[in-house]
Amino acid sequence: MRTLVNAFDLLHPKLRKLIRELGYNTPTDIQNKAIPKILKDDNKNYLLIAPTGTGKTEAALFPLLSKKLEEKEIDASGIQIIYITPLRSLNRDIFRRFLPLLASKLGFSIEIRHSDTPPSRREKQARRPPFLLITTPETLQAILCGPRIRKALKNLRWVIVDEVHAIADNKRGCQLTIGLERLRELSPDISIIALSATISNEHEVLNFVTGGRGGEIIKVNYEKMFDVKIDAVDMDIK
Repeated sequence: MRTLVNAFDLLHPKLRKLIRELGYNTPTDIQNKAIPKILKDDNKNYLLIAPTGTGKTEAALFPLLSKKLEEKEIDASGIQIIYITPLRSLNRDIFRRFLPLLASKLGFSIEIRHSDTPPSRREKQARRPPFLLITTPETLQAILCGPRIRKALKNLRWVIVDEVHAIADNKRGCQLTIGLERLRELSPDISIIALSATISNEHEVLNFVTGGRGGEIIKVNYEKMFDVKIDAVDMDIK
């Protein structure tokens, strides 16, 4: 009999203990597929495809945090991960979900940056760069103009692009890819992990977001089950 895989068992013990305290007991299918692959080769580009609400963010982020915990150096080298979301509301949601996990429990620093971020906060981010910076495609272009932030990005390792299907076919997507290429000028070895709902042109999207460098597509198909009930009304037609 085949043993069911639990990808959380592969994570660093500190992270594994914490995520189970937070209620992550059973990985979703996309997490079971993606976590082992990213742990094995975190230098590759990936496109994770699964329906909304299936835990793609955790599938991308958990193995990266685990790798950093194994290295035992967390905030020593500037910004290590940039998490890009197309919407500021999603931006804030990611921030609220992972701030307790990263900062208070594991020692990772996390900051959010968008057009409404006050100057005092921007100054702090430049002086003390966070381990993880959450931002938008437009704000990414803006921060690349700052000399201190640019210096903090020289050791950037991973860029997670959420909801890539929503921007891959419009000018925001083009702006994002330009920003990613500018990031590569600062840190040539960055890996991109794009997250998407189900799409038909998956290889085109992967090449679009990676600048034609390709990578691996990790895909999960969920079969939609429907229970249809028809109520018929008797009609007395005279």
